[in-house]
Amino acid sequence: MNLPEFKIFISDNADIAGVDEAGRGPLAGPVIAAAVILDPEQPVRGLADSKSISEKKREKLALEIMLKARAWAIARADVHEIDELNILQASLLAMCRAVSMLKIKPARVLVDGDHCPQIDLPVEAIIKGDCSVPAISAASIIAKVARDREMRDMDHEYPGYGFAAHKGYPTRAHIEALKQLGVCAIHRRTFAPVRNLLIV
Repeated sequence: MNLPEFKIFISDNADIAGVDEAGRGPLAGPVIAAAVILDPEQPVRGLADSKSISEKKREKLALEIMLKARAWAIARADVHEIDELNILQASLLAMCRAVSMLKIKPARVLVDGDHCPQIDLPVEAIIKGDCSVPAISAASIIAKVARDREMRDMDHEYPGYGFAAHKGYPTRAHIEALKQLGVCAIHRRTFAPVRNLLIV
């Protein structure tokens, strides 16, 4: 297996926070962001884009990240905020919240993607940063693990939709469940497949 070649970012040995989100594409549930400041004295092996790692390995890495990182935080924007702001702005809001919750104020913030949250810190957006920057990879892993756990919980609260399996993504099974059961409280009403059912 070819591991990604990580870029090294150095800023006078200052603390650098990596930030990423999970849950922009689903039709249901929150978008969850994480911010992580890694500890160079306690490296975490096997970091990569969360989507390229098995669920079992993600869970193991998430625990290791939380134990070894100098600081980490998880934040969210809920379904109502997503519908009110749009998914991009809600994702950036969740990122802002995650950075603000860090117990250590970073000197610099590196964000996956091509948009920067509005924070009072030097911030840089890096396309595919979750594949090239260890701190962003770490953030992507704990954000996805946190969101997947929440969607498994939602499966018990809203049975029949299959949230534990598809985590709210627009799979064929999810669309069929939507048609049969209708829209529930955690569905994003501004997303086309959900909105179209509401207008019928």
